[in-house]
Amino acid sequence: MIPLSFAQRRLWFLHGLEGPAYNMPWTLRFRGDLDVDALRAALGDVVARHEALRTVFPERDGEPYQMVLSPDEAKPELEVLHPGEELPQALDLAARYRFDLGGEPLVRAHLFVLGPRDHVLMLLMHHIVCDGWSFAPLSRDLMAAYEAHSLGDRPSFPELPVQYVDYTLWQRDLLGDAGDPESLLSRQTAYWRDRLAGLPEHIPLPADRPRPAVASYDGELVTSRWDGELHEGLTRLARETGTSLFMVLQAGLAALLTRMGSGTDVPVGVPIAGRTDEALDDLVGFFVNTLVLRTDTSGEPTFAELLARVRETALEAYANQDVPFEHLVEVLNPARSAAYHPLFQVLLVVQNSPDDSLRLKDLELSPIVVPTGTARFDLMFSITHSSDPAVPGLTVGVEFSTDLFDRSSVVVLVERLRRLLAGAVADPGRRLGLLPVLDPAERELLLGEWISTGEGAASASPGGSGVTVAGLLCEALSVGGDGPAVVGVGGELSFAELGAA
Repeated sequence: MIPLSFAQRRLWFLHGLEGPAYNMPWTLRFRGDLDVDALRAALGDVVARHEALRTVFPERDGEPYQMVLSPDEAKPELEVLHPGEELPQALDLAARYRFDLGGEPLVRAHLFVLGPRDHVLMLLMHHIVCDGWSFAPLSRDLMAAYEAHSLGDRPSFPELPVQYVDYTLWQRDLLGDAGDPESLLSRQTAYWRDRLAGLPEHIPLPADRPRPAVASYDGELVTSRWDGELHEGLTRLARETGTSLFMVLQAGLAALLTRMGSGTDVPVGVPIAGRTDEALDDLVGFFVNTLVLRTDTSGEPTFAELLARVRETALEAYANQDVPFEHLVEVLNPARSAAYHPLFQVLLVVQNSPDDSLRLKDLELSPIVVPTGTARFDLMFSITHSSDPAVPGLTVGVEFSTDLFDRSSVVVLVERLRRLLAGAVADPGRRLGLLPVLDPAERELLLGEWISTGEGAASASPGGSGVTVAGLLCEALSVGGDGPAVVGVGGELSFAELGAA
């Protein structure tokens, strides 16, 4: 039996808890004369070429293993549908399908017919057989196979040097035995044990509601477009500071979270491709690993100083990237909770757009983002920058937990991140607390209307008697008396008891 890779093992476990949270809908719109039979044949060729796409995960004595189906057994049926004006609802329903990891192929294909020359293809895969970096080889192979079949030929693919099961076995040999102090796994685990010592169980976020005891994994998606001027400015700042666009964006996110009350010890999850051998570059599969990048924003640094901290942390993390996140969680054994993700609750993904792989003769292709209605983390920022230098710009998507956030709050959060980054580009020597976060209307509300209203506020002038926050608090506490002021799992405090404390 072929065991699961480390990443697959954790996802197999999480699937039982979160279900469709780990669906991967890959959706394309075709405008033009689409050859449906050629598309159907091309899908079969791609699934036959990549063993991961025809792998299922049955159990024996409670242990899952990889079983590769034959191309005929795994060939996806292309379901042709006519949704009319209900396309969004149809895509949403298709994306929420719950796979049976052990009992069915983990690839489903739907073709939505909108008109004679207008079609939408959704290829739905479970994350356990595909990751985001797989979309590039997947799209290249699908386009090549479609072109060949539309001309009455069969595609001629270069032979893949390895398949996913080869990677699984190679990964275990590379990492070595956890009990051997000289193994790669042991050495890199020691780095992470030291680096993540004392990590907060979870960071406070500017949520609209208290965190529930058990996460529902329900979520929504907010998207925004940042203009080319900001994109070019961020790229220029990265170049001038010897960093990368990713590092600039990570520093900006850490700075924003600090400004929003998340503290100065900010862990952010970051997925990396995990394709450390070029033999894996053209393979579809689940290779991605997750690093925990811990950013120290204390001491009111300038943005340039924060960037230097982020750069040092990131380079050290990349040098120790082989430890599977799943193994790290087991070794560090953080406090487990059904309410939040271990080690980090905010994820940042930065990637190039795959436009170069989406080209077909006589067809106009455009990707469609389809939310799954789920959220794997409290917040997941996915930032895509155009691969075409002539058309710069950034697309920002934030998947958020509806247990915690309202859509309007996340929209404001994304705009504040944009404003902070624009301020950092304009003056990287500015300290974090002085970078712009509020828009003019918010500043006017805070510094104008709210300060100038209320009976006591008028006396809070530089030369007056002055009203302090402590004074206002004491006054409020004295009015409450023995009534409950704070109620929590440990009991409650009256206003008088809170004042004494």
